[in-house]
Amino acid sequence: MPATLIQPSTVPGKLLYFTPPKDGSRPITRINEDANYDSRFNWVQAEHIVPIENIRGKEDSYTLNSAGFQYYQHKSKHTAFSNDEDIEREYYPESVELIKQLTGASKVVLFDHTIRRRRPGELDTDPSKRQPVSNVHVDQTSQSAKSRVLRHLPETEAPELLKKRFQIINLWRPISRPAYDWPLTLCDFRSMNRERDLVPIALIYPDREGETYGVKYSPEQKWKYLKGMTPEEIVLIKCYDSIEDGSVSVLTPHTAFEDPSTPKGSPLRESIELRALVFYD
Repeated sequence: MPATLIQPSTVPGKLLYFTPPKDGSRPITRINEDANYDSRFNWVQAEHIVPIENIRGKEDSYTLNSAGFQYYQHKSKHTAFSNDEDIEREYYPESVELIKQLTGASKVVLFDHTIRRRRPGELDTDPSKRQPVSNVHVDQTSQSAKSRVLRHLPETEAPELLKKRFQIINLWRPISRPAYDWPLTLCDFRSMNRERDLVPIALIYPDREGETYGVKYSPEQKWKYLKGMTPEEIVLIKCYDSIEDGSVSVLTPHTAFEDPSTPKGSPLRESIELRALVFYD
């Protein structure tokens, strides 16, 4: 009888973590810096090999409130993902309704999206040609999350919305084909220590300044992924939650990684992520 091929439930992944600037200065990342790609960062990346568990078949054990991320089945009506105007006209409205349905939110405002297509050997310097992000990060800090509300909502609405619970959630899905190549892995919020593991990094834009979190390595962190996600599967990734009293997850470190169990000949990863301000009554 031929041997059965057993897929490993856990794979070793090389993740790139944050380490502080050696001179003790404030960590910064320059966005859309044309002069010298390497000068965009003043901090250092450190590689660590960590176990990453494929949770296919037990997705229900991981929810937005507990782990900080949650997987769902959902077939999008929009499938082209080739034109930003079409995405905003067709994919945005259905995604707003989907996020409301899945979270129970009363108001959802999408503030941008990114298409990522992996192109080996090319530098990610063109904002319109993003590749998978290969370092562990969190998109927002508490301060930058509040700034997003003030930036994207009218002055007549923002102060009242900030008095209630709000979140920033990314809606991520593969496009065109299953994402075996350089999939997305997420850290279970319950396995991390925010005070120890997270460091604010200033994002320096030509016209403004934002802030994100770099993530330091800890052997206690537990990393998960859903192997071979299809375009009919999505994951909601919590980037911030204004409830910070310990009762729910607040955020989710995440990164793309090279999965050593990727089937040979798998097409290069393509994906889209929407970023949403999510409000509750």
